[in-house]
Amino acid sequence: MIRTHGRYPYSNITTRPVYDWPNGTRLAVYVAVNIEQFSFGEGKGAAIAPPDQANSHSVYSWRDYGNRVGIWRLLELFDGFDVPIEAQMNLGVYEHCPDIPEALRQRGHEVLGHGITNSDMQEHLDEAAEAALIAEVTETIARHEGSRPCGWMSPWLSNSTLTPDLLQEAGYRYFMDWTCDDQPIWMATRAGRILAMPYPVECNDTRSIVWYGHTAREFVDMLIDGFDEMLAQSEGQPLVFPISIHPFVMGRPYRVRHLRRFFEHIAPQRDRIWLTRPRDICAHIESLPQGTVPGDT
Repeated sequence: MIRTHGRYPYSNITTRPVYDWPNGTRLAVYVAVNIEQFSFGEGKGAAIAPPDQANSHSVYSWRDYGNRVGIWRLLELFDGFDVPIEAQMNLGVYEHCPDIPEALRQRGHEVLGHGITNSDMQEHLDEAAEAALIAEVTETIARHEGSRPCGWMSPWLSNSTLTPDLLQEAGYRYFMDWTCDDQPIWMATRAGRILAMPYPVECNDTRSIVWYGHTAREFVDMLIDGFDEMLAQSEGQPLVFPISIHPFVMGRPYRVRHLRRFFEHIAPQRDRIWLTRPRDICAHIESLPQGTVPGDT
């Protein structure tokens, strides 16, 4: 017999109840920005460089460009198109780059729980250690932002077999570690349920550009094609189109120019889509009648 995870049952997206997003729209679009702090010369390296170079000075400084330069270029771009964003941000950013969370705060952007540093993984921790990590992240964000985060993404998506349970028990309403659907779905935990928010593995600049070797033009063409196709598909069903950006990748000047092309492309469609943040998608899902969303039984 094939082993299963027991978190959610199979569900055919074409047979599910149809519902709308706010203002009668059917396509929710959100932009996730990965704002990360790495430990110098130790821990998990870039994982996108040869093993003997993963913790080198050149690779560390290459990633550090994202917080020193890239994020500011991207914020300027998002401001220009009035794009709300969600930031999965390591706690280390509060200590090392405090003006970044301040800039996010001033703009009303969402901050997710995302571990302490992307030099560390989460999946190897025992239950007590993982619960303590989640608690530290939650309490620190709440202290700085004035409210607890409602969403989580594990560093490197490195969730353990207990992560959904521990997040639900810590008061999290959704997380982004499971990437199985184009709609939010409810996942079972040992004490209730938690929402699995769609998150992109391929419409993700590190995967597409750094791992798979696509150019910035090819990556943005992928975003445009995905958006256009999902907008057409959403006439018959609600969908979520997520985009994942890393400032040390897409924050480079020649790539920002291409990313601008994507937002220019979707601007004429603003009245047909819901350009939003995951926390608002979660709140809308929670407001729907029971039985509307897969896993809601």
